[in-house]
Amino acid sequence: MTASSSSRDPVAARIQRLREAIRRHDDRYYALNQPEVSDAEYDQLVRELQSLEAHAPQLVTPDSPTQRVGGIPDQAFRPVRHAIPMLSLDNAFAEEELDAWHQRVMKGLAGASPTFTVELKIDGVGLALTYDRGLLVQAATRGDGTTGEEVLANAKTIRAIPLRLHGIAPRRLELRGEVYMAIKEFERYNAAAKRRGEELFANPRNATSGSLRQKDPRVTASRPLRFFTHSYGMVTGARFTTHWEFLEACRRFGLPVTERALFCRSFEKVRSQCRRLQQLRGRLRYEADGVVIKVNELALQERLGMTHKSPRWAVAYKFPAHQVTTQVVSVEHSVGRTGTITPVANLTPVACGGVTISNATLHNYEEVGRLGVRVGDWVVIQRAGDVIPQVIKVVESRRRGTERPIKPPAKCPVCRGEVAKEKDEEVAYRCINPSCPAQLLRSLLHFGSRAAMDIEGLGDAAVEQLVGRGLIHDAADLYRLQAEPLQTLELFAEKKAQKLLDAIAASTSRGLARLLYALGIRHVGEKAALDLARHFGSMKRLMAADPARLEEVAGIGPVVAEAVARFFHQPQTHALIRKLEAAGLAMTEATARGPQPLAKETFVFTGTLASMSRPQAEALVRRLGGRSASSVSRKTDYVVAGESPGSKFGEAKKLGVKILDEAGFKKLLEKHHG
Repeated sequence: MTASSSSRDPVAARIQRLREAIRRHDDRYYALNQPEVSDAEYDQLVRELQSLEAHAPQLVTPDSPTQRVGGIPDQAFRPVRHAIPMLSLDNAFAEEELDAWHQRVMKGLAGASPTFTVELKIDGVGLALTYDRGLLVQAATRGDGTTGEEVLANAKTIRAIPLRLHGIAPRRLELRGEVYMAIKEFERYNAAAKRRGEELFANPRNATSGSLRQKDPRVTASRPLRFFTHSYGMVTGARFTTHWEFLEACRRFGLPVTERALFCRSFEKVRSQCRRLQQLRGRLRYEADGVVIKVNELALQERLGMTHKSPRWAVAYKFPAHQVTTQVVSVEHSVGRTGTITPVANLTPVACGGVTISNATLHNYEEVGRLGVRVGDWVVIQRAGDVIPQVIKVVESRRRGTERPIKPPAKCPVCRGEVAKEKDEEVAYRCINPSCPAQLLRSLLHFGSRAAMDIEGLGDAAVEQLVGRGLIHDAADLYRLQAEPLQTLELFAEKKAQKLLDAIAASTSRGLARLLYALGIRHVGEKAALDLARHFGSMKRLMAADPARLEEVAGIGPVVAEAVARFFHQPQTHALIRKLEAAGLAMTEATARGPQPLAKETFVFTGTLASMSRPQAEALVRRLGGRSASSVSRKTDYVVAGESPGSKFGEAKKLGVKILDEAGFKKLLEKHHG
């Protein structure tokens, strides 16, 4: 709606004024925490706008405040690949570790004098928002950092997120932030849910995650979700020189930024602000588990670069874990997917850090001996973030002499099979029966988890029923399931059974990397699985590799290589792979099917690129099959040197590695990418 058209039409003019007023009040309430009107006055403005738009539907626009809640979208939760990965941060748990990070930064910057920003680390759910010419066009969860889920319809219901940015916005801006639920609003929601007889959420973070992944946006709209912006992934049509400049721009755009974000000229100021924010922790409106410290200057961030999992220019200084005292009622011996038996303490329920805790890990039986913990003991437990609660010490002064020692089980508590320590293990006891039902349950849950084959509906109860009824004996049996026997199970009505079968069918195209991770090979996490998949390209070539060949893969050491070779040497593994292949699972890495002109070529970046950020450049290399590394070696194929290159430039010259300037790098990309 243009200004001229609204001035000629009094209804259009009133609609325009109402939209501007509602956006201003949203901004003052959510971004500035300075409301100007009561809830009743705000609701009256919204109702008037809804009424006017209902009588003049031709005047409705996508960014109108009335368009926040729509119908159930067709594309809900479709995969969204992040152009720039949403990396996690390294943690510092003490001031000494924070100082060590600072020393690494200063060493990496070789004489530069950075400033810093300090922001509270909100305990919420990561979200990436994309604005095209100021209009919100995409919202995706963090997912595994590389691929998330589309949740635009739900994100639009969060009033803290502007549907259109204020002022002059960049042509395209992909920013990152945290969706969360304030503590008091969480408590009010749970109290109302209890009155309605609904299931309660354990903590604000779980409530946020569950609310954001609702298929019906109207459900999400009924939950008190909020949002803070903390960083950006990609931007075109604007250029920021510092992180603080970006945060100031966000405020102008109407995007909420934590009100306690601080600019620090010295690292001593960073330390003092961390201490101050830690003292304020108990008075905050929301759960915060630490402070994020960033190098402020973006050019210096580029010089420091990233590891494969986290930026070198930022760190999360974690607050001390919440600690409480409670009593050990009993101990369960839990069997994991690799057969490891873990003692778990059942506790008298106690509130700790916003969560009610009724059990805590004892890690292993050596740790039980070190702690001296017994059944009946009063113990101190702690919980930090999403970490499983753990027992940290025994309150010996409260012993009464009736406490009972905790011993490793002589037989597997599930299958009654033999328990032993493996030769290469100093601590873990394992059930060595490969047919142990507990191992099967855990391995199937891992196989269907979001980072693995992502089979929606394959949760604890479903797996227990499928295994208990003898419908599945290994992961490959999932792909033989049929609707009729599935519908005989208590959990599965006709629609739910078909939904699970559809999710299983969809998982066949996940690719080799996800399948390798899903198989649960010891020591093989998501990163190692991706490295192996990209290097070998197919399951057949990987299975034929011996430990020496496996160690040729960047990032794969002797322990992982030996574990992978041993896994693929087992006859039962060969049988499982044959069944999975017969079921139609992709046995090649998805990225290897398209053009991969830079396959096996390694790039190292140094200096600042004028036309793109370093993460953008690294993403372009990966898209063409190449890999980026943080240091120069004889295995490096190219060093890309931008403005003010660092020591890597000299190292490349010394080793005879080919050096490209920015123009040469772009020419190489254009040659292969068209």
